[in-house]
Amino acid sequence: MIIGLNNVWFRPGKMGGVETYFRNLVRALERADSPHQFVLLANREHSDAVRAASPRFSVRAVFPRPGSPALALRGIVQQLTGVDPLRKRFDSLGLSVIHHPYTIVDPSRLRCASVLTFWDMQHEFFPEFFTPMERFVRRRTYRASALEATRIIVAAEFTRRCLCDRYGIASDKIDVVHPGFGAEYRTFDASDDDRLRTFRQRHGLQRPFVYYPAVTWTHKNHVRLLRAVKLLRDRGEFDGDVVFSGAPGSAHRDVGAEIARLGLTTTVRMLGYLPYAELPIVYNAARLMVFPSLFEGFGIPVVEAMACGCPVACSNTTSLPELIADAGATFDPTSVDDLADAIRIAWNDETARARMRTAGLNRVRRFDWNTTAHQTLGVYERAVRS
Repeated sequence: MIIGLNNVWFRPGKMGGVETYFRNLVRALERADSPHQFVLLANREHSDAVRAASPRFSVRAVFPRPGSPALALRGIVQQLTGVDPLRKRFDSLGLSVIHHPYTIVDPSRLRCASVLTFWDMQHEFFPEFFTPMERFVRRRTYRASALEATRIIVAAEFTRRCLCDRYGIASDKIDVVHPGFGAEYRTFDASDDDRLRTFRQRHGLQRPFVYYPAVTWTHKNHVRLLRAVKLLRDRGEFDGDVVFSGAPGSAHRDVGAEIARLGLTTTVRMLGYLPYAELPIVYNAARLMVFPSLFEGFGIPVVEAMACGCPVACSNTTSLPELIADAGATFDPTSVDDLADAIRIAWNDETARARMRTAGLNRVRRFDWNTTAHQTLGVYERAVRS
């Protein structure tokens, strides 16, 4: 088979967990014992961003640079004629199957079989978090993409149920394939002390801290986390720092304003987008990772934190209970009091943290990229047989 991996909408540093998914999937497919050929389909600006050393992988820049006049022209031609000028280019590659990893099938109606990784339909549950244009685009493309795809990959059973209930997709067309975590996500030992020390010095992190890695989108719920921390600090039940990392999103100004309003400017550190090499360090440095998101198709940081032996407290909604099971603390993300209680217990009770640490390391064994790659290859093969 010739398998196309559609990475034309790739924007490094701006995509959150789906970027982690694609990078690690490519690495795992490269390691897999497979006779198939892979073509990484890229846009011209980021054609070098994801590569593989294996001769079974090649890169083709088949898409205009995001924001370029050529991309705008494509849209005009589609509107006027109903013909997508990129479809012929993709069809000429002789692909057996194409994998669209970012919820949307684009280009659509190709000659080959298609596999879609569908992440979430958050707009169906929280339309208020999106602009009218964002809602329009999602409603126009998400269901149509799910209907067109030969097969669909989801990261959690929760998303399978959403697709069946909301979009009427047949359950047997959907495969649940959990993402994994890289080998770099591990518990540190004494040989890593210099890395930890250097990281703390570089970012001014001398006190114990709670960590939350997330783009500042509204559904990531930073504001309630800040209010919970303020509540605990006023009660004398929290004496550490809060560390945020991730690119700025649509709620970034609101988060900054809430930090100032609550008087937490000396408590909260916003590190911005961290290089991938630093993520295992910050998980190992943190006393606790808190994940108060309102909606997740998976929640890769929860898995990464558990793999690093970092205790996790996360929301009890959407896909997150499937990930954490009984390996960490859970809370109602709409309740500041419930969130604060979960942090208070984990922050102040070393025995509870030790129990969460051990349970997390046991739980995370089921999330393995080699298994992800093997199962994904099986989905490709089923799609072609279809």
